[in-house]
Amino acid sequence: MKILGISAFYHDSSAVIIVDGKIIAASQEERYTRKKHDARFPTHAIQFCLEESGLLLNDLDAIIFYDKPFLKFERLLETYYAFVPRGIRSFIKAIPVWLKEKIFIKKIIFDELSKIEKFDRKKIKLLFSEHHLSHAASSFFASPFSDAAILTIDGVGEWTTTSIAEGKNNEIKILKEIHFPHSIGLLYSAFTYFLGFKVNSGEYKLMGLAPYGNPNDVNTKKYIEDIKNNFVTIYDDGSIWLNQKYFNYATGLTMIQKNKWEKILNIKKREPSEKIEQHHCNIALAIQKIAEEIILKLVYHTKKITQKKNLCLAGGVALNCVANGKIIQENIFDNVFIQPASGDAGGALGAAFVAHHFYFNQERKINQNDLMQGAFLGNSYHDFEIQKMIKKHKAQVSYHEEKELLDIVTNKIIEGKVIGWFQGKMEFGPRALGARSILGDPRNETMQEQINLKIKYRESFRPFAPIVLEEDANLFFDIKNKSPYMLEVYPLKKELLNDLPKNYQNLSIKEKLKYKRSTLPAITHVDCSARIQTVNKKINPIFWKLLNTFKNKTGIGMLINTSFNVRGEPIVCSPFDAYSCFMNTEMDVLVIENYLFLKEEQRESNIKKKEFQLD
Repeated sequence: MKILGISAFYHDSSAVIIVDGKIIAASQEERYTRKKHDARFPTHAIQFCLEESGLLLNDLDAIIFYDKPFLKFERLLETYYAFVPRGIRSFIKAIPVWLKEKIFIKKIIFDELSKIEKFDRKKIKLLFSEHHLSHAASSFFASPFSDAAILTIDGVGEWTTTSIAEGKNNEIKILKEIHFPHSIGLLYSAFTYFLGFKVNSGEYKLMGLAPYGNPNDVNTKKYIEDIKNNFVTIYDDGSIWLNQKYFNYATGLTMIQKNKWEKILNIKKREPSEKIEQHHCNIALAIQKIAEEIILKLVYHTKKITQKKNLCLAGGVALNCVANGKIIQENIFDNVFIQPASGDAGGALGAAFVAHHFYFNQERKINQNDLMQGAFLGNSYHDFEIQKMIKKHKAQVSYHEEKELLDIVTNKIIEGKVIGWFQGKMEFGPRALGARSILGDPRNETMQEQINLKIKYRESFRPFAPIVLEEDANLFFDIKNKSPYMLEVYPLKKELLNDLPKNYQNLSIKEKLKYKRSTLPAITHVDCSARIQTVNKKINPIFWKLLNTFKNKTGIGMLINTSFNVRGEPIVCSPFDAYSCFMNTEMDVLVIENYLFLKEEQRESNIKKKEFQLD
């Protein structure tokens, strides 16, 4: 069976092709258009998937969309009716778009596909999956489990915001759901908005800001009480009720009733350009703690009603790495698999699995690791394409065989240089996992600030993740399992930590940043934790060799790994994207396959300098 899965028209549009249950290609539209979280029809992503698979549209057995727009439209109408007369402005704005475009989704899909190539519309089956079923399928069918509980949590699909299901072989059975407007994802996004970050983009900033909060501050404790007393009621099974008196997303044009929030929390909503103060950190910590409490209750309830040994997670909230680490450390389930493309991009993959296993009733193929192939499912580039870019931009470059290249790069990292690393197939999902990465020395005390301010052009509080040899991870972190997709946070080993001053929690953000918390300061967050990625020798052999070369020279098989992009842009896709990012930043070295570029050797570039957008 040859199936194309599509996600589009909300955020993070993507395309995936599976053939006989194997993932052949998967990519996000943003990587080609260079518009972060691009929601438009994934024309370029589909073109890539077709080229990579060697298929034409007429060769496909089915095309499947990741949700059901008519159910969304039903939710829209019923919500406006329930809250009448609130929301008239939002109604007037939204309904014409639905009447003109979204309820004619079949025609839009076929029209957009026809721009890619000619095909027989009568021949192709066009299917639709439900949103949370797509999330569930993306995790369970990609997992190494034949039998598992499945928990999906996000903002909202059609009606569902959270679902508990069980999967066995090629079947998934939905057991319980939480429905709109009561949503953990929307609650978290509301605080993202209140603290001045972009909704559906800045939630990870909120998560990164939370450890700067002071858990002992009476205001932090009061924020937790105020949130629970006014905004959200939490039940023992993890279900929640959000008091719509304080929210505006159901019928309005913003997330919250701003004046009411400011009165309850006794601070003003932060604007994106305003300085981050301690009370912002304390609020971030408060909502992170509340989110963790809700999620853990849901996981315990999922265990109670399924009695499964294995758990699969998906949905945008499954990208909350701190909560994921707590789930695993609690040992609620024997094994946990988290879909690396847990957000809407992964919905395209889940939809394709739904068509394969439900519509065509095909048996599963299970891999002892998983079916994601390290998430290396996107574009790779041939030597002639790299040389074409080099000639066009008159780049100064040297070519090296693998062993020599790894030796040079390792020495540059030890010297304190920042490396742009571009190798093989691009990652699918939000994380750079060693194919499109920026690298640095985790021992370097200034490296976090240097990469944040000079390369990423982003807030100095943002932490960096360690990428470590799989077999060495437990030397540095309290981790019992592998973490190949950078989806869990774990504490550092106590013997690596420095003593913290008694007044540490009362220090300012800047003072906490400057304090050397461990022998690996560049990857140690202010709460002495790290978002870990482990590297397997078979799945990513060249990066494993790079880490091993660094280990042979320094005694540590670990590097800093952050995504190869600047603020407001998607991860780089092509050699030109990589060279452009290299030339627009203070990055020192660029590696594209076997080609090495040194900044000091480059001529004045004709690449246009960019204005970096807020993300």
